[in-house]
Amino acid sequence: MEKLYENCRQCPRNCGVNRNSSLGFCKEPSDIRIAVACLHFGEEPLITVHGGSGTIFLTGCNLRCAFCQNYQISQQGMGASISKEEFAEICLKLEEAGAENINLVTGSHHIPALAEGLSEAKKRGLSIPICWNSSGYDSVESLKLLEGLVTIWLPDLKTLSSELSSSLCAASDYPEKAKEAISWMIAHNPLKLTTVKKEIDGKIVEKDKIVQGVIVRHLFLPGKFFETADVLEWLKQNANGKAIISLMSQYTPVPFKDTPENLATRKKALSSIENRLVNESEDRDLRDLIEAYDFDYLFYQDLCADTEWLPDFERKQPFSYKLAKPIWHWKYGWC
Repeated sequence: MEKLYENCRQCPRNCGVNRNSSLGFCKEPSDIRIAVACLHFGEEPLITVHGGSGTIFLTGCNLRCAFCQNYQISQQGMGASISKEEFAEICLKLEEAGAENINLVTGSHHIPALAEGLSEAKKRGLSIPICWNSSGYDSVESLKLLEGLVTIWLPDLKTLSSELSSSLCAASDYPEKAKEAISWMIAHNPLKLTTVKKEIDGKIVEKDKIVQGVIVRHLFLPGKFFETADVLEWLKQNANGKAIISLMSQYTPVPFKDTPENLATRKKALSSIENRLVNESEDRDLRDLIEAYDFDYLFYQDLCADTEWLPDFERKQPFSYKLAKPIWHWKYGWC
């Protein structure tokens, strides 16, 4: 594994840094660093099902999205190093707690180490599916290291505008690379759903569960209706019937805490969109757009002005207790 980090080409940045001794663009070394592991109930219904998704939030990121709600861990380095054995133990504890899957959030820069950790977990008896939850800014060559380990793929398709991805995410090639990665995921992972039954309050409740396949997420950015229309057009042509679409309207301005210099840089980047909650008029337009495209399988998030769900990874419980149950935390250990 160490050789793969000597001249790091693990993501589309191709920064060439020796991450065994230095930090890459992602601001991460070669070892796995994570912030939180929890049962998460805020993902798509096919992911959370009955028991919640066994979500592991990895530290660092190969994008620098100006609007990132997880900026404390993706951009400010909040997290702790763990061995592949410790990683495997966390996976097993999540399964023991009732997780429907292991959900790896923002791991594109950690793929070789994660492949080792997942292999170790499976050797120890991990039996639930693995979900790859990424920004979509993935290298296909690196994704191939996860074949036979990951069966559920949950990528973003943030935008197809190079200008917008350059200003918001510091990656003008994001559209090209995300389309390549998502196309590979879809081609190699046909959809497989199953029905899971559980008795709740004396009644049998049935829910669909994804065990293999792709769910493509797109977050609507306020004031950028035509950019979302472009994304849905591409998905209609390239993913409809082969993947599930998840259109999200939860864009929320984040009360960032950072240095004055970094805050100024972020403010400039955010000036390329309208940094506010999605309004009712946009919600109606999005619903009309969905109806016009008539996707085979699409989730749409109901409009909500609540901002209480924004996480704080300094807390042992970064989310509300309605959304998550913590299992492990970078500062407090086992919860």
